[in-house]
Amino acid sequence: MLQNPVALLAGANALLNATSAVLMVAGLRFIRRGDRDRHMRRMLAAAVLQGVFLILYVIRTGLYGTTPFQGPGPLRVAYLALLGSHMFLAIIAAPLVVLTLWWALRGDLARHRRLARWTYPMWLYVSVTGPLVFVMLYGFGRPGA
Repeated sequence: MLQNPVALLAGANALLNATSAVLMVAGLRFIRRGDRDRHMRRMLAAAVLQGVFLILYVIRTGLYGTTPFQGPGPLRVAYLALLGSHMFLAIIAAPLVVLTLWWALRGDLARHRRLARWTYPMWLYVSVTGPLVFVMLYGFGRPGA
C-alpha cells in the first residue's frame, strides 16, 4: 500500500491520467457516432482532469522534488525511454490540446478536426503512459513504496 505523500500524490495523478484516457476513448467513439454533445462533454472532462493533474504534479514536484528510479539496470533503460517519450509528447501535446479545445469551443470545427487528428494520438499516449510510468516507478522501481 502506498503510504507516503509523494506516492499518494503520484498515484492520484496516475488515476487522473488513466481516467482521462478512458474519457478520451469514449469521446472519440461518440464523435464517430455523430454525437457531438457527448463527445464534447467527455473531451472537456478529460481536459479538466488533465488540468487538475498538472496542478497536483507541480505541487508535488515543488514540495518533494523528483523521485529517482531504483529498479535494476535493464528496467531502468525501459523506464527512461518511456518517461522520455512521455515527457516529450506531453510538452508538445499540452498547448495543442488547449488550441484544439479553443477551436472547438469557438465553433471552428474545420480547424478543430484538422488539429485533433494530430493532438488526440499524442494526448492519448501521454494519458496512457503516465500511469505506466507510475507503475514502473512505484511498483518495479521502488519495491514496497
